[in-house]
Amino acid sequence: MAERVSSQDLIGLVLDEGSFVSWDEPIDRSSYSEQYRAELERATERSGVDESIVTGRGTVSGRPVAFVLNEFGFLAGSIGRDAAARIVAAVRRATAEGLPLLASTASGGTRMQEGTPAFVRMVDISRAIMAHRAAGLPYLVHLRHPTTGGVFASWGSLGHVTVAEPGALVGFLGPKVYELLNGRPFPPGVQVSENLADRGIIDAVVKVEDLPAVVEHALGILLDPASDSSRERRQGEVPAAADHDTWASIEVTRGADRAGVRDLLRHGSDTTLRLQGTDEGERDSAMLVALARIDGVPCVVIGQDRTRQTPESPMGPGALREARRGMRLANELGLPLVSVVDTPGAELSPEAEQGSIAGEIARCIATMSTMRVPTVSVLLGEGCGGGALALLPADVTLATEHAWLSPLPPEGASAIVHGDVEHAAQMAEQQRVSVLELREQGTVHHVLPEPAGDTPAALATAVAAEIGHHLRRLTAAG
Repeated sequence: MAERVSSQDLIGLVLDEGSFVSWDEPIDRSSYSEQYRAELERATERSGVDESIVTGRGTVSGRPVAFVLNEFGFLAGSIGRDAAARIVAAVRRATAEGLPLLASTASGGTRMQEGTPAFVRMVDISRAIMAHRAAGLPYLVHLRHPTTGGVFASWGSLGHVTVAEPGALVGFLGPKVYELLNGRPFPPGVQVSENLADRGIIDAVVKVEDLPAVVEHALGILLDPASDSSRERRQGEVPAAADHDTWASIEVTRGADRAGVRDLLRHGSDTTLRLQGTDEGERDSAMLVALARIDGVPCVVIGQDRTRQTPESPMGPGALREARRGMRLANELGLPLVSVVDTPGAELSPEAEQGSIAGEIARCIATMSTMRVPTVSVLLGEGCGGGALALLPADVTLATEHAWLSPLPPEGASAIVHGDVEHAAQMAEQQRVSVLELREQGTVHHVLPEPAGDTPAALATAVAAEIGHHLRRLTAAG
């Protein structure tokens, strides 16, 4: 079980030395009963703070940030009316001052001594946080041990990026309450931060001592302007469509050493922060979502990961829901969106049907087609079926020379038309799946040459330079 870290320890750990400025005003407890006042005074003596919430501002690696910190030592970090009012005031002030917000929770939830009047304040807190997000300001959440009840069900679950301590108890239902109500222990391992990360509920498990680096990393991507390009754009001509061997290109994109979205981030991003899952309890490793700086340009990347798609584990509807999380983040944070198409096809199964695979394809296409930020899509390799089309619409669509797009794998088209798979190459030509033909039709705007002997690193670097070029141009054009 994770050790508890006090709010004061966090201030010293995360904020630059000497940068802490408190926003907390004295609390008037005169309306409370004598018994409750005495309990609050004892809590103050034990914890060294006057409430379960500490707020203020400071800097992290020189970056201004507002913060809201739970103090578990004050009545188990529970949220009463005064604590809730302090949170709301701090969030609204951060919004008014244009500051990113860091919340660190450690709480048993609503303060039982105050009951429903305190409980309903979770609505006020959530409303203030959503106004902060609507202003395009980052909201980062750090879940400490333990975080349960209404805290996890409100401001603990509304972050753009959410991390938790290793081994932290994080859940809606307190395990002791469950045991008292049901006469048996809560199943072990469910409400543990590592399980939440595996399930796509939080983005990562982070040691407390590593939190400052994570905060600085996230804010660097979200807030710093684009830097100058450090990569040269690839020059050269691609063959005419009539001279192109489509089937040979298809075989190239299916090669084991073909560059994928991971190579793009490894060689084309100056810094990357991976996000996990939908943040709604679903995770599919076939989709990669990240905050990144592609060739120095901050953006959100959503990409189909070729290394995680197999016949046994194809891209399911959850992957497309993860992609839509990335789209929402880009719109909300005002960051350009980069989508990477590279899939042998979406999952075709009864489970996928019941998981709304068709609906998710439709919703991805609809969202991609109506984004409020600059968008660049990249046909990087295979582009099969609706799963590929889901990430294709963009202001600018780039493609590598050997990439392709088709309604079905060529083998599938051959089976439908000819009753066998031997006519796959013929069907690929007949269906005009080559990006060179897609460029002639206007579906693809730029095709990147792939010289013989091209390595995954070289191709990924060239793709990143092209993405950076078009993102800068789109951003400048407004």
